Amino acid sequence: MIRAADLPAAHPGRRLLTQRTPFFAAPDEPRCAYCAYVPTGWTPEAELPVLVAVHGTGRDVGELREGFVPFAERHGVIVVTPLFPAGIGDPDDVHNYQAIEAHGIRFDLVLLDILEQVRVRWSARVGTVLLCGHSGGGQFAHRFLHLHPDRVAAAAISAPGSVTLLDHALAWPAGVGDTARRFGVTVDPGAVARVPVLLVVGGDDDGRADLAAMGLPGDSRPERLGRLAASLDRHGAAVRTVVLPGVGHDAAGTRPAVIGFFASLLSGSV
Repeated sequence: MIRAADLPAAHPGRRLLTQRTPFFAAPDEPRCAYCAYVPTGWTPEAELPVLVAVHGTGRDVGELREGFVPFAERHGVIVVTPLFPAGIGDPDDVHNYQAIEAHGIRFDLVLLDILEQVRVRWSARVGTVLLCGHSGGGQFAHRFLHLHPDRVAAAAISAPGSVTLLDHALAWPAGVGDTARRFGVTVDPGAVARVPVLLVVGGDDDGRADLAAMGLPGDSRPERLGRLAASLDRHGAAVRTVVLPGVGHDAAGTRPAVIGFFASLLSGSV
């Protein structure tokens, strides 16, 4: 694998590997992919931190990456946006990645493999990453946090349609009671609680009709997020919950709160 540092500054390959990169196949699961934004000031010696932004069900990865470009430039952060395609194993399955495992694929391990490639290609710091996701991406992000808290520096979870509670009495994905059997990981609520978390949702994002149509009847999105907040809070997590007035189910609408949270963390004010 070519590292960006191996190419002279004037080489066209260096231009291809900085700023808006093409999509690369995930190392051990080529049905999945990722692209990145590598800020203008990148140098191999800088060992920049990484923000992982996970798409929702609509998989608008280009818009998602573009929304974090100013943040990446301002704070010297590499933005990584994985793509978990719909229709793997089932042509109608659009939700596959959201509960971490489907059709024989462990999407959390796919992301960890992507991060290792990011480390090598751009000399990036990936031991812990900033992690965020909206809607279906929010589902994946908080479940990845439960399973791999040691790899997450901070997480921003936006408007998930379903949530996994830190409750060992409930089976996955409602709770974490059988993760040792399913994933070979026993969830440690204390380790999860050490990760700063932002929970954000639009005040107009009721969502009950849409969720019921998808087989997820019950509470509104704000109420579901509130249950996740209470679960994290019971274990001593540093949770900040933000409800944005006038915002619906809109990734772009919740993104300023996410960016503000991560910017505060990087500046040391969180």
